[in-house]
Formats: sequence, C-alpha cells, structure tokens
Amino acid sequence: METTMQTQQMSWLGKLLNWGRCLIAQIDRLGQPAVLLGIRLYIANVFFSSGLTKIDSWETTVLLFEEEYKVPLLPPQVAAALGTGGELALPVLLVLGLAGRFGAVGLTILNAVALLSYYDALNEATRLHHWLWGALILVVMAFGPGKLSIDAWLKRRWAGPRAD
Repeated sequence: METTMQTQQMSWLGKLLNWGRCLIAQIDRLGQPAVLLGIRLYIANVFFSSGLTKIDSWETTVLLFEEEYKVPLLPPQVAAALGTGGELALPVLLVLGLAGRFGAVGLTILNAVALLSYYDALNEATRLHHWLWGALILVVMAFGPGKLSIDAWLKRRWAGPRAD
C-alpha cells in the first residue's frame, strides 16, 4: 500500500514538474519577444520625443548646438540637423523592428555623442538615464528586434518552409 501511494505521489510530482517546465518554456517563448518590444518602444519614445522637441523650436535647437552641446568636428547647424533627423527616423525603425540593429546602432551613436558632448552640463540623474538607454539599446543590438518585428517577419517569409 505504501509503495502505491509513493508511486502516485511521484506521478503527481512528475506531472507538476512537467507542467512547470512547459510553463517556463512558454514564458521564454513569449517573454523575450515582449521584453524586446517593450525595450524598443521605450527607447523609441525617449529619442522621438527629443526630436519633436528640437523641431518645435529650430532656432533654439541650433543655438543649443552652438552654445551648449558643442558636437566635435561638425558645424552646429549640421550637427543639429543630423541629430534631430536621427532622433526622428531611427526610433521609427526601432518601433517597426525594420533594420532593427541598424536603428539601435544609430541611436547608440546619438546617445554617445549626446553624453560625451555635454557630459559636464548633465546632472547625475540625467547621466544615469543616458547609461540606462545605452544599456537597453545594447540589448537590441545583441539580440536583434525580436520575433515581434518586421525583420523577423521578413526572415520567416524569405526563409520559406524549413526542414526540421
């Protein structure tokens, strides 16, 4: 009798462990794409909002690039145009997941230039934000935009049926 009870308990425990493994596999399968999408949306919002602020008052933007940002090697008007254009275009790529790693590399460059060009003018909290954004962008660079992206859709479409 005791052996039958132990067998039933082991069977129940085995079923519970198997269910747990299946649950974890589903979370892994669904979780990573959702996390990558969340990162992409968050980063895109940060940079796109900054770009919108810059085009809202172009004269002020150019003045900031002349007086405060001081991007090396570029005239202020060119730096303002490139920075603003990047802040408006690259987040769109990131949200869509179209050329996702390209968009992430571009935003990394923008973030690095912003952080380095006016590092002393930033307070500690703002510096930490730039480091956080940089780390999140690196996640997208490392893993790509994920399954919830146009890049993944194009890859599936072009790959055709696979022999598993």
